[in-house]
Amino acid sequence: MTPTRTIRSDEVARFNRLAATWWNRTGPMRPLHVVNTLRLGYVLEQIAERFGRPVGELQGLRIADVGCGAGLMCEPLAACGAQVVGVDAAANNIAAARLHSKAAGLHIDYRIGEPDAVLQDGEAFDVLLLLEVVEHVDDVATFVRDAAAHLAPGGLLLASTINRTLRSYLAAIVGAERVFRVLPRGTHHWAQFVRPEELEQAATASGLNPGERRGMAYLPALHRAWWTRSLSVNYIASFGKPGADLAEPESLLNRPTVTSSG
Repeated sequence: MTPTRTIRSDEVARFNRLAATWWNRTGPMRPLHVVNTLRLGYVLEQIAERFGRPVGELQGLRIADVGCGAGLMCEPLAACGAQVVGVDAAANNIAAARLHSKAAGLHIDYRIGEPDAVLQDGEAFDVLLLLEVVEHVDDVATFVRDAAAHLAPGGLLLASTINRTLRSYLAAIVGAERVFRVLPRGTHHWAQFVRPEELEQAATASGLNPGERRGMAYLPALHRAWWTRSLSVNYIASFGKPGADLAEPESLLNRPTVTSSG
């Protein structure tokens, strides 16, 4: 079967041009570093709850970060003991990731391409991360399906993206790209932002159970990020794959009601 292609070629080209700036904490990727610090804590907490282990203890877990960029999330997870596979369609991103992880003394399996092409048949992971990537693909449902096919029974999928609302247009494009210029112009295309219900539909169609949703706010002027109940701009969502020997955690059974419009 020919692997499906879902990531836009112009997006791949743009990230290839930005690859050298990924690990510059004061450069164009500064917002991502700020967000990543906040998001890492959430990822570690969700993994701990899902698998019943202390926060930050990842030994024995296999984690795939799809759309990993230059490895900002991969490296701290590997440092916590996880076996990490990083996947990105931009070759320059992977080159930067490999160079940085080698300097850090971390072993991370980085692969160039889309999940349907570079994740092997029968290869399964305890945790799948789709962080700030689904808004860069043409076919969200296919992209999520191809990734979720590699989630082990009882596994956890975490996806973060940007909601398609008026508020997100003003914040993520007008504010971040044009006014404060903390992101390169053209980083985002509003029409490709993904509403929470669209992401959930793609995940449930892939056999996953919806869990917690949490909104995130980012203040470009101060480079600060924090959690919020509103999903009107940035948000993260968790999904669990049923497993015969793993009960759904409380957070996946009783999801709080949050505001998703804006």
